[in-house]
Amino acid sequence: MKKYLGPFLAISLLALSGIAFAQIPETQHSNGIAYISGGVGEDEALAIVAESKQWPLMLELSQLENGRGVWIFGAQIKILNDQKKVIFDAVSEGPYILINLEAGAYFIEASYQGVVQRQSAAVKTGQNQKLSIFWK
Repeated sequence: MKKYLGPFLAISLLALSGIAFAQIPETQHSNGIAYISGGVGEDEALAIVAESKQWPLMLELSQLENGRGVWIFGAQIKILNDQKKVIFDAVSEGPYILINLEAGAYFIEASYQGVVQRQSAAVKTGQNQKLSIFWK
């Protein structure tokens, strides 16, 4: 009788090879809109950037600190539709947020340490967009 060792063998080979694969953070929802937030640590950041090709909108959050740009987390992100109604409201858990928005025009309000940044975004069907939000 042969034993099936498929998953065990695959995990063992990965462990022996020294390859580390970062998990993408769990998908969350705000007002029914799916999003992923994270990117703390190089492996997770690389995994989210790779995943971003599957999402309509990626926000990248940073600030100027001691003369250089640094990634931030803890920013309050609100997205308003063209009627100025808040349709998305979440706190970033890392420097990246992937948001599954339908095609349309939106306004983004990002607040960090009491400073609000505002940007508009035009999401188009079948395209992904990256917006960098930067605090001085």
